[in-house]
Amino acid sequence: MASREKSIATMTEAEAAAELAALAAEISRHDIAYHSHDAPLISDADYDALRQRNEALEAAFPDLVRTDSPSLKVGGPLAQGFRKITHAVPMLSLGNAFSLSDVEDFIDRIRRFLNLEPDTQIAVTSEPKIDGLSASLRYQSGRLVSAATRGDGQVGEDITANIYTIGDIPQTLPGRVPDVFEVRGEVYMAHADFQALNERQRRDHKQEFANPRNAAAGSLRQLDPSVTAQRPLRFFAYGWGEMSEMPEVTQSAMIGLFDRLGFVVNPHFKIVSGAAALYQEWQIIEAQRASLGYDIDGMVYKVDRLDWQARLGFVARAPRWAVAHKFPAEKAQTTLLDIDIQVGRTGALTPVAKLEPVTVGGVRVSNATLHNQDEIQRKDIRIGDTVIIQRAGDVIPQVVEVVLDKRPATARAYDFPDHCPVCGAQAPREIKADGTFDAVRRCSGGLTCPAQSRERLKHFVSRPALDIDGLGSKQIDDYCALGLIASPQDIFTLERRYKDQPPEIWIYGSGKNRGQLKDSALKLFAAIEAAKTPDLDRFIFALGIRHIGETSARMIARHYGSIEALREAGLAIASGDVAAAEELRAIDGIGDSLVSSLAEFFAEPHNVSTLSELVDLGFAPKALTAIAQESPVSGKTVVFTGTLEKMTRAEAKARAEMLGAKVAGSISAKTDIVVVGPGAGSKRKKAEELEVEILDEAGWLALIGDV
Repeated sequence: MASREKSIATMTEAEAAAELAALAAEISRHDIAYHSHDAPLISDADYDALRQRNEALEAAFPDLVRTDSPSLKVGGPLAQGFRKITHAVPMLSLGNAFSLSDVEDFIDRIRRFLNLEPDTQIAVTSEPKIDGLSASLRYQSGRLVSAATRGDGQVGEDITANIYTIGDIPQTLPGRVPDVFEVRGEVYMAHADFQALNERQRRDHKQEFANPRNAAAGSLRQLDPSVTAQRPLRFFAYGWGEMSEMPEVTQSAMIGLFDRLGFVVNPHFKIVSGAAALYQEWQIIEAQRASLGYDIDGMVYKVDRLDWQARLGFVARAPRWAVAHKFPAEKAQTTLLDIDIQVGRTGALTPVAKLEPVTVGGVRVSNATLHNQDEIQRKDIRIGDTVIIQRAGDVIPQVVEVVLDKRPATARAYDFPDHCPVCGAQAPREIKADGTFDAVRRCSGGLTCPAQSRERLKHFVSRPALDIDGLGSKQIDDYCALGLIASPQDIFTLERRYKDQPPEIWIYGSGKNRGQLKDSALKLFAAIEAAKTPDLDRFIFALGIRHIGETSARMIARHYGSIEALREAGLAIASGDVAAAEELRAIDGIGDSLVSSLAEFFAEPHNVSTLSELVDLGFAPKALTAIAQESPVSGKTVVFTGTLEKMTRAEAKARAEMLGAKVAGSISAKTDIVVVGPGAGSKRKKAEELEVEILDEAGWLALIGDV
């Protein structure tokens, strides 16, 4: 086969035919991996390069275009286990642009094809290209009757039952719409939802997902819809398929109609004219890419006028009236120079790849997570290897795979430590309830380990814990480095110790104010003093006991009522008191793992002495307000959505819980009341569909008597 590096202009027909055959086979293999198995083998940039090479060869040798050419196909084979749905209107792919000149060519081609005058304005819509799974939703007489994946572009998988579980997608359309109304868009998973899902996977000792796109695709292709219902999927509407009649005459008007009908459309959708304006919008969104909260891999441009779209038509697998302007690759290759171990708050030993610096998606990356010991072994990662790095949005860069054919003879396997690299304490792998080993090694040094101590201090003062204004992560690092703080109790002696510390930290070093406390120091000391009386649940959460989150901390605080009672119970459980352990285990929502963690915490003398010293320093957590037993909402599940005007969401949640209600974040058949404020969207629609009681803020306040 001819080399991919060889200039096409110098190739013979035989060489071109051989390379086209190889490209068809290689691209087909990658299409199957991406579309059918949700497991891409190469980066988007490398895949695009293969397609570009194929298209360039076909343009130079048009008589050699194969019947199985990638330029004539969309997607990959269908997944097994799903009923098939034939698309009334094919779901085609898009051509790609990679530079300003490509965008200029796109506009020029439209102008030439339509025979437009040079000064004729061509309105083009611009919106982010979501990296998810395409879906087509078919409505008949205003009701959702079927949904399908893109599949091979002609036939897709029937995912109707799974689509019904996505809150962003209305099951009925309001008002008058065409009898046949197909809406197309992208099913995706937001970064925050993806991280929460992987946290749940880790907690349940299940395999984590590689990235949001794989998580969304895998969730949507579940044969059991109840599994999909547990996954936080979302949907952006951006196009349509079959329409019994066209309700609008422009792309932008159709998107506006989708919005009015209850679909979520991308807020960055715009109408612009000219290649320069499109490129400017591309630059704006590319700069915001990491902060959008979901993965995108470019921008999509479409001619706004539908009559022009109809005239432009299609070529091969893509429309002439649209193009995808791709962003820089989010994957890159580099060399793994070494592996370091970071020790976290809970003692977890996390391996971090030290990399030859490389730019990924416009960001310079020199470190990436390797997750744990098992991941290093499973991927056979060795120091000296060439590795593929992936970075998506605000997700921490990770090593995706090793490029085995580039492995040097000097590459060496990594010997994962069984002792903490910071304090030297043993770092065993816990044995889980099923008898298997936990994936994570943990330092057994507890608060005596300097690494754990610093991370636990950051947790201790974090927002959901003591929330000490002026004492954040950076200040903890600084004060630890200066020897000012080594334990929680050190925080509450800072003010009386400040005179013994370097004056530049908290006091003025020159001028008329020399020797006086800075305003920032005064505020810090006041905030520390105020933090001595937190709510008991926040204090319990601040202790950083493994498996005790905000919700379980609140349960424990309500059960025991005081730090003294909790300390007494904890010591009893740690000493093997079965009755004390059963009392804690009897609390609804408390399991064996939490009981064991509490026992381990109170079995450590250093932790017990820390509590005693805090109390001696005047630390006095407040008992939570008793829950009302006879309130109108006692025992009911409440969801707040939209913007509340008379109180913050946190205040509303706390008030509802004090009245005995359970506050949930999502709506289900078990929800009793949904309180909506301005801006309420899909949750309100879902409440209406489930016929859940809906109240505005005034109605809620009247119900609970706060008027």
